[in-house]
Amino acid sequence: MQKRRLRNVLLRNRPSLLRVLLTCAVSTIALTTLLVGQVIPSPKVQLPKHHEIGYQRWSGELSWTQEFSPPQLSKVPLSSKKFGGTNGPLEFEQLWKPPPSRGFVPCVEPSESYSSPAESRGYLLVHTNGGLNQMRAGICDMVAVARIINATLVIPELDKRSFWQDSSTFSDVFDEEHFISVLANDVKVIKKLPKELARSTKAVKHFRSWSGVEYYQDEIYSLWDDYQIIRAAKSDSRLANNNLPPDIQKLRCRALYEALRFAPRIEALGKLLVERMRSYGPYIALHLRYEKDMLAFSGCTYGLSPDEADELTRIRENTAYWKVKDIDAWEQRSKGYCPLTPNEVGMFLAALGYQSNTPIYVAAGEIYGGDSRMANLKSRFPTLMSKEKLASADELEPFMNHASQMAALDYIVSVESDVFVPSYSGNMARAVEGHRRFLGHRKTITPDRRALVHLFDKIDRGSLKVGKKLSNMVVEIHKKRQGSPRKRKGPVSGTRGKERFRSEEAFYENPLPDCLCQEETLDRNSSLASA
Repeated sequence: MQKRRLRNVLLRNRPSLLRVLLTCAVSTIALTTLLVGQVIPSPKVQLPKHHEIGYQRWSGELSWTQEFSPPQLSKVPLSSKKFGGTNGPLEFEQLWKPPPSRGFVPCVEPSESYSSPAESRGYLLVHTNGGLNQMRAGICDMVAVARIINATLVIPELDKRSFWQDSSTFSDVFDEEHFISVLANDVKVIKKLPKELARSTKAVKHFRSWSGVEYYQDEIYSLWDDYQIIRAAKSDSRLANNNLPPDIQKLRCRALYEALRFAPRIEALGKLLVERMRSYGPYIALHLRYEKDMLAFSGCTYGLSPDEADELTRIRENTAYWKVKDIDAWEQRSKGYCPLTPNEVGMFLAALGYQSNTPIYVAAGEIYGGDSRMANLKSRFPTLMSKEKLASADELEPFMNHASQMAALDYIVSVESDVFVPSYSGNMARAVEGHRRFLGHRKTITPDRRALVHLFDKIDRGSLKVGKKLSNMVVEIHKKRQGSPRKRKGPVSGTRGKERFRSEEAFYENPLPDCLCQEETLDRNSSLASA
């Protein structure tokens, strides 16, 4: 009876009791929030350590704080601005930790027998060719050639006729004074040919591809008997990758990693982009080579519409210096010769274990197909950034319409990234991979495109599903493709002539063993020298 009365009282006063309980709950939440806000400090943005990438900090480098970030950064969803880990500390470490360097460090100092440059026999003019990284490699090769033939090197001319039609000069892209001074003990470098020689007859030569020292000492050196000026019509792949004197190989590395640094304003904005990218946490730099020129050159049309495929075919047919015109697109892809599509890259990164809130910097020009082609990748990884998103229009304005300068910004952010992933093994990918090896074998995941498209085709046919099985297979395939130390690969067995040289791993893709030594070996040699 007493229990029944109590129940009736509770039922009559239920609205009042609910209001009291609700008030208590709200008060408790508010008090907890206030206490937490006082006890736990607000997180600070962790800016990166200034890793060197072959050049010194510029005194006029731009500074940046969150308060002055471009307005477009504020549009990124709040949830993606904080990097959440993966499924646990161990998996997080495996995803981001670089491979063991095994004690390899740069060793580019010349030998004791190396002397100052010999008396100059004449002037070497160089017309570089290709995009930024093709030109960079060519310039450094020409530094070595100038040393071999006792030439004074005139600051090289950059390619203005390539696909990108970039009007940039050497000093627009590189620090000219630094280049000259750093190489002073190797090669004499001047800015311009002396006026009195401007009308002199020049020996214009297409230096033989992948040549050794003997070719330059025998065939090219003899040209000084009749000419004061030798002009190299092309600069790419003019030196062999292997079997050159150690001091010449080390000179190539000093030229690339020490002398040929970017112009101060490019370096400043590049490092600024790195800092802004790091404010999101550890990040992947994705070199997404899904651009019109690459697709047209390689004949890769998978996933494109008939109209798009026809457009690329016309570009290839109308580009005179692209010799191969008729390409089987299906065969190209099945052999792994095509860049991964943005959608395939998204599937690949997810299968490796990277979570959807992983910050990704897209190092690329204009993606063929635009936003619609990027939609699947962006849906998987919403924190998809680029130089256009990280920098304001005013900051980027001096570099616009200059493909080489824009590519240089991508290069800096890629070299400094926690993980670098190229979708295609082109000049940029090879250059960044080599630089990251030189700086301590930073993590570089090179997709096995042939194996991946085989798996992706199974998914398309319905014989394989996206999930743990796919993930395990992708992880297993790429266990030994993380950028760990190894010697540069030689030619493919059975190849001959130019194809033999072409099949070798490029010198600047992997400067080991010529420009990287193990610390134990260095210490032992030092001890022997002092004994």
